[in-house]
Amino acid sequence: MRTQTSPGQPSWMLAMITLLLAAGLAVWLLMQPEVIKSLPMALRVPVILLGIWSLGAGFVQPMQDQQRRGLLGQALSPKASLLMLLVFALVLVGCVVFV
Repeated sequence: MRTQTSPGQPSWMLAMITLLLAAGLAVWLLMQPEVIKSLPMALRVPVILLGIWSLGAGFVQPMQDQQRRGLLGQALSPKASLLMLLVFALVLVGCVVFV
């Protein structure tokens, strides 16, 4: 039996993908912190800030039980969280490949 979600609520599949991607990136960074350490300081600080925001939103977004409005609501929306996690993952992969 399939349950319907309201249009404003994230589906459980999107929430699970976001949570698993955030967990995977967090474990990868715990095991290989030199990925970010290899960057020059001018690039390291924005990447760290992007990581804090994207991983934090990735862990918090699946636990949201209410619809938020405004800028914070858009920043923590399921699609924005997943998009920023993918951007952060691509930045990390770029650091491994090109640096």
